Amino acid sequence: MKKIVLMLAMALGLTFAASAKDTYAHDASVLPEAARTTISNNFKAKVSVVKIEKTMGRIDEYEVILTDGSEISFDRNGNWDNVEVNNTASVPKGFVPKGVGEYVKKNHSGTRVVGVDKDRSGYEVELSNGIDLKFDRAGNFLKYDD
Repeated sequence: MKKIVLMLAMALGLTFAASAKDTYAHDASVLPEAARTTISNNFKAKVSVVKIEKTMGRIDEYEVILTDGSEISFDRNGNWDNVEVNNTASVPKGFVPKGVGEYVKKNHSGTRVVGVDKDRSGYEVELSNGIDLKFDRAGNFLKYDD
């Protein structure tokens, strides 16, 4: 009996693993409309690679790399989750809440925002000097992050 249950569990696991295969594309046409609009409104660079992450056959996330090296993650509906640019550029202002931008300008002049990670509780911001900051959803500074 144990062998049968073990075999069934393994078969079920293999089925889920097979259906979770990520796929890749080289153009923006595979992205939801909201993601395509976000990219075209905020970046001059074109889409280089799109990684479509799936779990059990359902799209979880789109990871986009642009020709300038910028990386943007979108949820299945095309809402951005994370934006990262190289250290010589800045994250476009449309991704940086007003309060975050004001705080960085006042307290970290001479640095640029090179990464913004948005989650339910707020924003994690990476500066060009390597400092990470945490902000609430309203853009109020909370703490320095490790």
